[in-house]
Amino acid sequence: MGIQGMELCAMAVVVLLFIAVLKQFGILEPMSMEDSSDSELELSTVRHQPEGLDQLQALTKFTKKELQSLYRGFKNECPTGLVDEETFKVIYSQFFPQGDASTYAHFLFNAFDADGNGAIHFEDFVVGLSILLRGTVHEKLKWAFNLYDINKDGYITKEEMLAIMKSIYDMMGRHTYPILREDAPLEHVERFFQKMDKNQDGVVTIDEFLETCQKDENIMSSMQLFENVI
Repeated sequence: MGIQGMELCAMAVVVLLFIAVLKQFGILEPMSMEDSSDSELELSTVRHQPEGLDQLQALTKFTKKELQSLYRGFKNECPTGLVDEETFKVIYSQFFPQGDASTYAHFLFNAFDADGNGAIHFEDFVVGLSILLRGTVHEKLKWAFNLYDINKDGYITKEEMLAIMKSIYDMMGRHTYPILREDAPLEHVERFFQKMDKNQDGVVTIDEFLETCQKDENIMSSMQLFENVI
């Protein structure tokens, strides 16, 4: 796989799988044409109570009907209104039985856990999903940058990128064809920095990331993968 494929592999490939996982577990159920009898989210049975429909609609690009449908699925699978990291890891391990998905699940979990409190609330989930499915190219790229920027200091280092790449290879397992060399993740990181690190200072800033991605036709094409999922 070339550098064009790896630069947004974590986002363009595995997030699509994340959406498939949500559908598999009933969280993204088909949108009902029937209007809900309640104008607000049903909150009585959950430990964490999300914002009301009006607030969530303002924060996302979903309609009220879509938010109600998303919430019904979320509540069915997560009765407490929260998803913890271990649940994330269990879900991913079922889809990657030949590999170890725990580290990548950890990174993806942190990308959705906007406030860093160790749990994904419905608000976290739906705001992140809105960006991935209906956000602008700029918003999607910023989300991807946040995924790579593990310590959230505003820079992507080679160490962070290597950790992400290794987690992807670990998740895919050792049974890929052709067999990947041990140094393949490091090679991809070096190519990534050759292309992204414009001033060669050893880190990639959000501006460098956005500028390079927006000039790359392959990356721009991958941004369309999320549209019309729901």
